[in-house]
Formats: sequence, structure tokens, C-alpha cells
Amino acid sequence: MQRAAAQGTRVKPVGAGHSFTDIACTDGVQVQLDRFNQVLEVDSSTQKVTVQAGIKLGVLNDFLWDVGLALPNLGDIAYQSISGAISTSTHGTGLGLGGLATQVCGLRVVAGDGSVLTCSADEDPELFNAGRVGLGAIGVLSTVTLQTVAAFNLRAVEEPMRVDAVLRDIDRHAEENDHFEFYWVPHTAWALTKRNNRTSDPVGGRSRVKEWIDRTLLENVAFGAVCRLGRWNPSLIPRLSRALPSSGRVEYVNRSYRTFTSPRYVHFYEMEYSMPRDAVVDALHALIEWIDRSGLRLSFPVEVRFTAGDDIWLSTANGGERCYIAVHMYQGVPYEQYFRGVEAIMEPFGGRPHWGKLHYQSSETLAPKYPDWDSFQGVRRRVDPEGRFANAYLDRVLGPI
Repeated sequence: MQRAAAQGTRVKPVGAGHSFTDIACTDGVQVQLDRFNQVLEVDSSTQKVTVQAGIKLGVLNDFLWDVGLALPNLGDIAYQSISGAISTSTHGTGLGLGGLATQVCGLRVVAGDGSVLTCSADEDPELFNAGRVGLGAIGVLSTVTLQTVAAFNLRAVEEPMRVDAVLRDIDRHAEENDHFEFYWVPHTAWALTKRNNRTSDPVGGRSRVKEWIDRTLLENVAFGAVCRLGRWNPSLIPRLSRALPSSGRVEYVNRSYRTFTSPRYVHFYEMEYSMPRDAVVDALHALIEWIDRSGLRLSFPVEVRFTAGDDIWLSTANGGERCYIAVHMYQGVPYEQYFRGVEAIMEPFGGRPHWGKLHYQSSETLAPKYPDWDSFQGVRRRVDPEGRFANAYLDRVLGPI
């Protein structure tokens, strides 16, 4: 870093490369943290765990389980590095829990001049508020200290429901379950629901063969075939979509991280927007009506999740409880009409785009969405006055340094 500063070269850290945007691209030096992936310290008394920033979530989950710990909430995949996941405001679902960045209680950051800074809620709290969701603009994350919990199992209930019934009882579903999400299947009246709740019951209810059939054969192989058929002949998609809700009810108990996350082998493009929780019904109705009018044929379900609010400056959940609506398009299928239409629908509902997923916003449109925008920019100028970590994406969404 000091050499890059002396040479005036831009530097960009990259996690697992999972983001759909060019957030980790650079015309300078790209710092890959794949081998910077060790667990450094486990404090059994506080359940705080310090890791190197390049560790992948899947590796971390396995390690934590072996020492009797777990992350309290996760998204639906575990391919990301911890640094990339928190830097882009990655989240799971559950009104009682925030995104992954809310589980961070300490950071070490390499600043633009090569100096190493430490921060927490008590030590340099402004850097802490900026660095937890920093988009790679604040510096290179070196180590991350996480607040974990005792390892736990989840009871999962997955079943199709009529989408109008889900929306009618949406508050009850979100409030009565530890983790609730659903997927509306376009061109149908159905939603695929998932309810995950903590339990002291042992793992069981689904054999390994049944799990492979559900998560690999059906969710990946068969679904991939449906997507390929739809790409070849879009007129088939409405009929193919009607097969998705036919899977029936599934109930099982598994380790928390194995319940939260699933393998994903079907490639796609994605956009996701967060908005205040109470906007979800109106936003979904507007989206469903627009899709019906648009003439688009969509093979991917629309995903809806919920989180607690937080006070992290550039978190997509800053300021209160949020719902998240994510849309996808199969690889090789033009997505701009769909994604621009979705973005226009989300705007009047106070929508904020996921930092690592596709969107068309700029610093001018994003700044009013974040009450602590100027505070973040002040920290950015303090730790990176020369714009060492800037790139085309950050110039667009944050503005030049």
C-alpha cells in the first residue's frame, strides 16, 4: 500500500468477486485476499471471534460450529468473503436481526497512506460507522471482529401459498417467525414461503438424499433447465412457472448455517432494493401489475425478505425496519427493461439499491436516501484524501473524492 501511495497508483480490494457490479474493478492494483483467510482469535467468554478479512463465509461457518458458535443470521449463500459481505450491506431475513455488518464489533483498516487503523464503537466510532459498510472506499479491511452466538439449529418449513394470502397476513408472518421470506412466482398466483425458527430439537426430518434432491436436483439442475428452455422460447415460461409451486410442504431441522444457505449453480443477473417495511404490500402490488402489463416473460421468482433497522451510515437498513425485494434474470437474457422498470417502481417507496447488485443510481440520487451521507464522505476524505481506493463504480455512486 505504501508503494502504491508513493507511485500514485489506485488500489482496490476484492473479496470473492460475487458482486454483480464493477465495485471491485480497478485500473490499478487489485488486492486479492483469498489467502488472508485465518481465524485469529476466539474469546469464549464474550463469544467474539476475530478473523482475517478474506475468509469465506462457508469456511467460517464450519469453523464456528466446531467450537460451538454461529453467526446469528446469514444470507442465502456462503460464497462471499466476510469483508465483501459486510462492505456491500449483505443481509439475511428476520425482523429481529440486522445485516451481517451489524454483527461486526471491531475492524482493522489499511488506509490510503498505508497506515493501519483500528476502530470499534468506542475507538474511532466514526471510522467504525463508515467502515462496516464501506464499499471498499474507506480502505482495505485487514481483520474483522464478529459478535457470534452459541450454535443453534433451525426448524425450516417451506411451502407454497397463494400470494394474496401471504400479503394479507404479511405482518403476522414477519413478526411470528425468527426468519421469514417468500418468493413470488411471476405469471402465477403463488408464492414459495420459507419459515425458519430456532429449536432445541435435533437435526432431522430430511435425509441427505432428500436434501440433495431438493437443493441440487430441483433448485439447481431442474430449475436451470427451465431457465434454458425459457431463454430459448420465452412463450413457454408461464406454463413452466406453474410447475414451481408444485413441490409441496417440506419440514426439517438442520444446523443454522445449513438452513440459511444453499448451493447456487444457476447463473443470473440480480437487482435488489430495500424500502421501509410497511411499503412491501404496495410495492409488490405495483410490481406485479407492472410485470403483467410489460409483456416480459420471467423465469426467476421475486424474492422478499425483512430485517431490523440499524444506524450504520451506508447500510441499506439505516433508520428502521426494512423489506427487501430482489429480482433476477437468467444469464444471457436482456435485463435492462426489467431492472429499469423495477427501479422506477421502488423509487417512490424510498428504495435503496443493494451496493453489490445491479442498479442505475448515482451519487446525486443516492445522497438524499442516506441521512449520514456527509459524515461518510468526511471519513472517506480523512482516510483516503488522494482517492487511492476510488474506481469508476465509486466515482458514480459516491462521487469523486
